[in-house]
Amino acid sequence: MAVEFLEQCSSLDALVVPVGGGGLIGGIAVYAKWKRPSLKIIGAEPRNVDDAYRSKKCGELVGHNDQDSVADGLKTLLGSNTWPIVRDLVDEIITVDESEIKNATALVWGRMKLCIEPSAGVGVACVLSEAFRAKYPAEAYPTVGVVLCGGNLDLAKASQKLFA
Repeated sequence: MAVEFLEQCSSLDALVVPVGGGGLIGGIAVYAKWKRPSLKIIGAEPRNVDDAYRSKKCGELVGHNDQDSVADGLKTLLGSNTWPIVRDLVDEIITVDESEIKNATALVWGRMKLCIEPSAGVGVACVLSEAFRAKYPAEAYPTVGVVLCGGNLDLAKASQKLFA
């Protein structure tokens, strides 16, 4: 995925990747930082299951509570293989709350007509958040990519979760 982003967008300033177990962001970070070290790799994580954010903040691998999240594809934990990559190559993890995830997912459904799952909505919610815009203003980071991951979507269940 990182290869495609970098080949198709030579002016990419930041790449936002949803974080669950760390495999996707780890693979992207290894290639992207090797190819373009200045590229910002930003993890996006549901606040309810924020083990990557808290691990990065305290400098050691931690677990998370068993809270629920509409972004059920990201409820997995970082592991001993992915944690060192996230620790060393991911620039930052930004968390978003459940309402932000639902709103971002619905926005993509409605505006882009792409049927993404809420786990992908986490990345969109991240770039729409005040935390992201404050740290990565459009003037300094004009080209931001967002990974729309996930393929586990039951439309009926997702609709109930998003629009309940």
